[in-house]
Amino acid sequence: MNIYVGNLPYDVSETDLGEIFSQFGEISQISLITDKFSGQSKGFGFVEMEDNSQADAAIKGLNESNLKGRNIKVNQAKPKSDRPSQTRSFLNR
Repeated sequence: MNIYVGNLPYDVSETDLGEIFSQFGEISQISLITDKFSGQSKGFGFVEMEDNSQADAAIKGLNESNLKGRNIKVNQAKPKSDRPSQTRSFLNR
């Protein structure tokens, strides 16, 4: 299961996420999203866990938990096709 992790402190690392998520099971992949120009974290990322029951436990156990002074948001990631479009129409001015 792919898990969205938001409201992350900008200095959090993949190692930090690995440490807290590994308490719930095996992690297959961690991706922190960064700005392509500055390389700075955008404050969110994704954690992939193969076992859905472990992933559900991580979501329940970590959502709204404190990580370096911020309450993180943890939930199942939505596929790109399920998210609203980010394009804006300039024709409707």
